[in-house]
Amino acid sequence: MTDPTLITFGCRLNIAESEAMRGLAQGQDDLVIVNSCAVTGEAVRQARQAIRRAKRERPDARIVVTGCAAQTDPAMFAAMPEVDSVLGNREKLKAESFAPEPQKVRVSDIMGVRDTAPHLITAFAERARAFVEVQNGCDHRCTFCIIPYGRGNSRSVPAGAVIDRVKALVDEGYKEIVLTGVDVTSYGADLPGAPTLGSLVERLLTHVPDLPRLRLSSLDSVEIDDRLFALVTQEKRVMPHLHLSLQAGDDMILKRMKRRHSRADAVRMVERLKAIRPEISIGADIIAGFPTETEAMFANSLSLVADCTIVHGHIFPYSPRAGTPAAKMPQVDKAVIKDRAARLRAACAANRARWLASLVGTEQQVVAEGDGSCGHAENFAPVRLPRVLERGEIARVAISGVEKDRLIAQEARYE
Repeated sequence: MTDPTLITFGCRLNIAESEAMRGLAQGQDDLVIVNSCAVTGEAVRQARQAIRRAKRERPDARIVVTGCAAQTDPAMFAAMPEVDSVLGNREKLKAESFAPEPQKVRVSDIMGVRDTAPHLITAFAERARAFVEVQNGCDHRCTFCIIPYGRGNSRSVPAGAVIDRVKALVDEGYKEIVLTGVDVTSYGADLPGAPTLGSLVERLLTHVPDLPRLRLSSLDSVEIDDRLFALVTQEKRVMPHLHLSLQAGDDMILKRMKRRHSRADAVRMVERLKAIRPEISIGADIIAGFPTETEAMFANSLSLVADCTIVHGHIFPYSPRAGTPAAKMPQVDKAVIKDRAARLRAACAANRARWLASLVGTEQQVVAEGDGSCGHAENFAPVRLPRVLERGEIARVAISGVEKDRLIAQEARYE
């Protein structure tokens, strides 16, 4: 008996929830679950394409579609002849949702959800690191974003439940934990006493002293308070790698996006981080071709790549999402959007190449992933190990070169 097939699109939280669903539907080898993303029109198109491909390859399988795109437009997926069932983001975390039954669409009002599912807050990346969901949903309403309508309002997992789960994972042998969510830096505002993400990180490090590596997923730079800043820059067990939700580098575009930071805020935050901990690597989300974006406005986003030394770039060509304010704004030509996205990716790639080259001759601590022949350093640089070791094991290695966007390691000392 084998487990269901999972096809996952989108963010780390979706990856986490796919692993939760794998456990909930365990033993149903006739089941294909497509966990969709709604962040762009392209993500929705890819999900529909994957559904059709899955049905062609496995005509007798049951196809269940869930995720943010299913939550925001269940009728579209229900109309596809290949689809047997459509589940909302609330329903996909219930075991009974995966039992065959005649009700085709089970999607509740996500805005009515007030809690999380702390017993389902774990997933694994090739069993080398564990993702722990600490927060879900978003209270902000950026003009381009459909995700709050797929995830609901912000809600947090109580710190005690997070600590207990992380302790259990460390006891199982996991060396790296990634805290994940939709808007992680808003953690705790809905909990008694309104704890912050910084306080959660502090408590985790105190109560789980055997945890060697703690990594944070995407952060809103404007919500990095003094407590979290101090931990990121001074606590060696917090990995020197931050992915920031920047979205644009032009102040007028940021205002039209309804973002809460300015260009100067973003640059200043990165400068402050690197002044104290120079080895921190910076990732960022940037949207190309937001409505009304002129070439001069785009140039400000392009130069942000250099000003913030972005080496892990997630570039999103803008696509209008029905129901969002930005969809009603004057749109940029699709060919221009495509060209600007390519230029942003090229700028990030050039930064990344220089960054990787600068790491040659250094020593890095790497956690082994996959088949044990490769992994990621603390700064999230990909590394090819000098020999295969056990998945999840940490090695200190000397970096001797760069090959195909990956560091090459020699002289490993396993720790």
